[in-house]
Amino acid sequence: MAERDQRGLPATRAGGNVPARLAPVLGTMARAARASEPALFGLLRNRRQVVIGLGAAAVATGAVGSAAAVLGGGGGIAAAVSDQATSTRSPRDAGAFADRDASYSQSLGESINLGAAGLSDTPAKAAEAALAATPRFPNPLSRDPVQHLLRRTTFGPTRAEADAVRAIGIDAWIEQQLDPGKLADPIGEQVVGVFPTVNMSTAQIRRTVKEFDWSAQYDLGHATLARQFWSSRQLFEVMVDFWSNHLNVTNPFDGGWDVRTSFDSQVIRKHALGRFSDMLAASARNPAMLRYLNNNESHRRSVNENYGRELLELHTVGIDGGYTESDVRHSAYIMTGRTVTNAGEFRYEADRHWIDPVKVLGFTDKNPSRAKGLQVGDRYLEYLATHEATAKNIARKLAVRFVADTPPHNLVQRLAETYLANGTAIAPVLRVLLRSQEFWIATGLKARRPLENFVATARSLGIAPGSDTRTGIEGLYRMTQRFGQPPLGWVPPNGYPDVAAAWRSAHATLAIWNSHRALVQGSQRGLSYPKPEGLVGKRPPTTGQYLDALAARLLQQPLAAKDRQALLTFLGSKEGTAVKNATLGGRIEHLAPLFLDSIYHALR
Repeated sequence: MAERDQRGLPATRAGGNVPARLAPVLGTMARAARASEPALFGLLRNRRQVVIGLGAAAVATGAVGSAAAVLGGGGGIAAAVSDQATSTRSPRDAGAFADRDASYSQSLGESINLGAAGLSDTPAKAAEAALAATPRFPNPLSRDPVQHLLRRTTFGPTRAEADAVRAIGIDAWIEQQLDPGKLADPIGEQVVGVFPTVNMSTAQIRRTVKEFDWSAQYDLGHATLARQFWSSRQLFEVMVDFWSNHLNVTNPFDGGWDVRTSFDSQVIRKHALGRFSDMLAASARNPAMLRYLNNNESHRRSVNENYGRELLELHTVGIDGGYTESDVRHSAYIMTGRTVTNAGEFRYEADRHWIDPVKVLGFTDKNPSRAKGLQVGDRYLEYLATHEATAKNIARKLAVRFVADTPPHNLVQRLAETYLANGTAIAPVLRVLLRSQEFWIATGLKARRPLENFVATARSLGIAPGSDTRTGIEGLYRMTQRFGQPPLGWVPPNGYPDVAAAWRSAHATLAIWNSHRALVQGSQRGLSYPKPEGLVGKRPPTTGQYLDALAARLLQQPLAAKDRQALLTFLGSKEGTAVKNATLGGRIEHLAPLFLDSIYHALR
């Protein structure tokens, strides 16, 4: 893997020509995106475009690629590969944030006001206060606090999960989710069991699969998707996804055949709701991370900067953390000696460690001994984990994940202070986030990325494990590859982007729509799919009531009047037209996906 001195992200992840009748819509969307993401809602209120027809590409949260740069029309990726991108300036000044870390998009300037702000005593009280306020960016999504909570802290609401929240209350449900070890997960554990290498150690995997065979890595990708579908520990799975992107080690990759599984189990899952300093320390001794960023090849005589750079730029203080190229070099010096044995295990080799004084930001050490180089690295990692810039970086990314692409500055500061006050523990930060009114006022201000859209679709339909769950999951995993977001599959070290601007693509929007139809029609064998005509339960007597029942099942909220009328027009029916059969004359297989194509499902 080449070093990343001033390089930008790949310019293309998905191709495809834009249909002629989409061009005006996408052009309008691009102009709105340059102004601000909330401006998109004005365009998206054309319900007929959103619910049916190709105009629904206005939602356009599709595959990765050059779309953010092409549609946005700015410097973007082009700037990242220009002469300026290879200059000798400090990393802080080497291009716009959006060039280096997509989740920084539009994060500069004055703090955004969402309509409510402040910290309440409990999440339920924060939800109540936000519900009484007027959101500055209204949109079609229901402001029901239970639905909002489930859209943000799970991979998609289900009727059963909503009933569970209402039964025990918002506060109690959140506390259950923050203690996943005490939360029974029978279906999640059952489906993971069909991918046996997921629970194996590195030594067991090496005895089970052929050398350099990727089957264990694919098992991990498949099991991750299955857990997102069916685990009852949904907030934990959301945080696993968050940290897997923050400390990204792509899966699969050449060096991961025997060790990538241990990174998931011993680094990410072990510490997902624990202390970040422990997670960072574990990652710095994990063979998958060391191979992925070439630290296993770094030697005092030939120092590789990849890991030392990403440790600063991505894992801790962030691109705006104030470090210089000298800091990057010294960061790489400190981490020399950490390598991987031929058996795929971590080992510190003192002879490989660079000695002499080191200085990175405010961290200094005489670093006089090769034998004690590992301890120098551990102290350095603790320094980085507890740095104020790291606190702000992680707080910002959590706010982007759970609140909005451009989160309020005061919220980020509140989360950063909580992180530092609790010794980098993550659960207290999440508790404060969920007690913040900014979280509860932000209904609909996040777009579902393709994978989130796909998983939410399966959850809303009620797809379940079946007679050949392994084959079924493998088929659905291949679908995620087609729309550009397989679980854990982002190749560069910065993880999947978490802002809408990075996911606009007509190609993958169409792929997502096709996946909606495939899931509704149960085209992948091996799983249990509800019959489309069974989605509404007892057959409603009229077409209008049928649409209401389908909206309640798939969207868990009613349709706006114009959207409802658009669907009646699509069916060629009137409000009171009698329903003669549950399949609507064979049209239910085409009707149900339209609900999932709509803005109601595209936002969260």
